[in-house]
Amino acid sequence: MSGKGEGPAIGIDLGTTYSCVGVWQHDRVEIIANNRGNRTTPSYVAFTDTERSIGDAAKNRVAMNPTNTVFDAKRLIGRRYSDPSVQSDMKLWPFKVIPGPGDKPMIVVTYKGEEKQFVAEEISSMVLIKMREIAEAYLRTTIKNAVVTVPAYFNDSQRQATEDAGVIAGLNVMRIINEPTAAAITYGGSSGEKNVLIFDLGGGTLDVSILIIEEGIFEVKATAGDTHLGEIDCLYEGIDFCLTITRVRFDKLNMDLF
Repeated sequence: MSGKGEGPAIGIDLGTTYSCVGVWQHDRVEIIANNRGNRTTPSYVAFTDTERSIGDAAKNRVAMNPTNTVFDAKRLIGRRYSDPSVQSDMKLWPFKVIPGPGDKPMIVVTYKGEEKQFVAEEISSMVLIKMREIAEAYLRTTIKNAVVTVPAYFNDSQRQATEDAGVIAGLNVMRIINEPTAAAITYGGSSGEKNVLIFDLGGGTLDVSILIIEEGIFEVKATAGDTHLGEIDCLYEGIDFCLTITRVRFDKLNMDLF
């Protein structure tokens, strides 16, 4: 698939916790593995006194550099600092987020001995650059064109911010496509009319959509989702439940003793 500029186009799933990149090759979509052999790459960006690392290298050292390792940028993109969901998420992040111009959330880190501020689009663009580099290493050619997926319930501001992240990364974003629709394209070649339920449980989001597919035409009949009902949210809820049970039993033990 080609678009503006030269070379092939790639598809990037810019995820909350993990991202992946694919290319149409040999009549099928090939999900490209990174230099560690993994087909998914953590959406993490870490800053130190000497370098910036993205992906596995950033996530593997998060315990040693928590305040300067940024993740979950997708939960900030296209949102305002005063957004209740942003205020709630901030309590769980080790890195600092402050209000910027126009109530835009600014991520604060220390990079090469200096305090730096980044908007979510810039962090996401770094992840997109990493995905492009993975594709370029595999295809052995320069990549300029990309299709980027977003949750079906992303609003216009979030979609535009995702496209802006692609522009910052030096990509020509040919299209922003809904994640359930991207999954449903797999069934596009089937004959006859089909009703398809797409259940997309990701690391940080959940999408459920019902589509009618007929002769390669996709009609979305219904969609629903939650940006805070992914794998990491289930983990947080599990931890909170265990802490609550422990706290209740500890309080009961104290009452029994005294």
